[in-house]
Amino acid sequence: MHTTLPLSPADADRRAHQWADSWNARDVESILAHFRDDVVFRSPIAVQMLGTPALQGKDALRAYWEEALRRIGHLHFRVERALWDPAQRELAVLYVAELDERRTRAIERLSLDADGKVAEADALYGAPVP
Repeated sequence: MHTTLPLSPADADRRAHQWADSWNARDVESILAHFRDDVVFRSPIAVQMLGTPALQGKDALRAYWEEALRRIGHLHFRVERALWDPAQRELAVLYVAELDERRTRAIERLSLDADGKVAEADALYGAPVP
């Protein structure tokens, strides 16, 4: 997968939807294609599942996400908004995550390197959505 930095709001939206499409297809390799080899990922769910404040590298992400996807029967991410901060090279993806019977608002902050690969990411889950 060739990645590039978003240049416009439309590019940011397109990139966010590509990210969500990878998740919705449950394609771990497609998901990982967005990330640098030495990526750092932080999520309260990763702390809960693994007891670690940060997962480092694609191998750690692969193991975590394969296990997480095994635990989830139904998964769908619906992007609501994508925000691109060119000064910080950060893409924020606001979405609704449907995980089995739960729907939750979430935000993923993706810090991109000069080649458009995710160098750092934070996933935060908020309030349930009725």
